[in-house]
Amino acid sequence: MSVEVGPASRSLVGVPVDRKRQPSGDDARARAMRAAISVIAEKGTAALRMSDIAARAGMSTGHILYHFGKKDRLLLEVLAWSQADLWARFQEAADRAASPAERLDLFVRSYLPRHQGDERYALWTQVLAQRHDEAGRRVLTELLDGWDERLEAIVREGRDLGQFAEVDLPEFTIRSVAMLSGISEDVMFGRSRWQDTSAHAFALAALERELRFSRPA
Repeated sequence: MSVEVGPASRSLVGVPVDRKRQPSGDDARARAMRAAISVIAEKGTAALRMSDIAARAGMSTGHILYHFGKKDRLLLEVLAWSQADLWARFQEAADRAASPAERLDLFVRSYLPRHQGDERYALWTQVLAQRHDEAGRRVLTELLDGWDERLEAIVREGRDLGQFAEVDLPEFTIRSVAMLSGISEDVMFGRSRWQDTSAHAFALAALERELRFSRPA
C-alpha cells in the first residue's frame, strides 16, 4: 500500500517555524500529513506528540491542531489522506497505461512496500494495530475495500477485452490481496528471502499465471 512519498517529506526534518510564513490551504494540509506519516513510522503511536509533527513540518503546534483536531483522530485522518494521495497517483499512472496488464503491474507496485522502512506501509501497520470504534472500522473497511475494487476493475477489463482468462473474480481478489498482504509483511519484517528476489516481480508473476489463458497440450 505504498508509493514514493518524495523528497518533500524528508526535507521537512528540523525546519524552523516561521509563523509569518506558515503554509496555508491544501499545501499546508499535505505538508502536515506527510510530516505525520514520517513521525508515526519513526516513533509509533504511543510516544507520538503533536509537537513532533509540528517540528517535522516546520509549522506551529496550533497549526497542526487546526488540521487534525484531537489526537485520537490523527491516525485515521492521516491514513485516509495517504490513501487518497496514493490512489490519485495510481489513477494518473493507470490512465496512461496501454493495457490491463500494465495496470495490473501498477497495482502490485502500488500495493507492496518499496523497502523495509516504507513509511506508508508502516502507517497501515500502526493503524490496524489500534482498537477502533464502529465509525473507525467503517473508514478502514472502505479503505481496504478500495484496493479490492481497483483490482477487480483491472481484471474485469482484461477479461472483457479477451486479454485475461476467466476467473472467479471475488475469489481471485481475496486470494490475491491476501498474498500481497503476506508478502508486504515479509518485506517490512526484513525476511532474507526478498534480499535477492524482487517481491514485485514474484507477486506479479503469481497473478499473471492465474490470468493467463491455458493452452491445450
